[in-house]
Amino acid sequence: MTGSVTVVGLGPGDPDLLTRSAEAALARAEDLIGYIPYVARVPERPGLIRHATDNRVEVDRARHALELAAAGRHVAVVSGGDPGVFAMAAAIFEAVEAGDPLWRTLEITVEPGITAMLAAAARLGAPLGGDFCAMSLSDNLKPWAVITARLDAVLRADFVVSLYNPISKARPWQLGRALALAAAIRAPDTPVIFARAVSRPDEALRVLTLAEARETTADMATLVIIGASATRLISRGDGVPYVYTPRSVPA
Repeated sequence: MTGSVTVVGLGPGDPDLLTRSAEAALARAEDLIGYIPYVARVPERPGLIRHATDNRVEVDRARHALELAAAGRHVAVVSGGDPGVFAMAAAIFEAVEAGDPLWRTLEITVEPGITAMLAAAARLGAPLGGDFCAMSLSDNLKPWAVITARLDAVLRADFVVSLYNPISKARPWQLGRALALAAAIRAPDTPVIFARAVSRPDEALRVLTLAEARETTADMATLVIIGASATRLISRGDGVPYVYTPRSVPA
């Protein structure tokens, strides 16, 4: 087969945070596939066919990309942030595993991007400086009981926890449940970061205590980072402190 699929991470939003390798992959593409807002972030150009679809059709989107590549097209599948973090890279390989055996002979590559937790951490200092994990609060693809069991485990293990997909119109309650679980395990003065739309014009950053965070709302553009017991704040002039987690853990 002469076609190819490249899964491209667009980063958090600012074009300056798109890697040169990702830019080159977009420049080579004949077809562009992705969720509507992500496709809109890629400039139009002659010869590029755009296939924008709604959310929750990731595997259908992946199959479409593979079918086009099998027909000889060079396809770029775009994700915000990094395509391997709760995004389209896994959907592509899920489709390959379950689909036409010939798809396994296609050239499939993944171009990494700066994901939301890395962009947010860089804005505020180094909250991920120690051990950390990332979780999605969406129960579209896994039961809520699995989410709470995993969250309970990492909170008790004293990881910094980055929470993706914290809330949506269909799921307005899950972030509150997650923060209530955290409050039962972590101290009330534990730092909690709400990082919305990092690197985009409507960026908003808040650093709260866990006690304050339980009364705070968010949306799907927000990443929530719950600090560990070692996470520290350093005050600075503009009111938003530096946040960091030391690399060392006392014996």
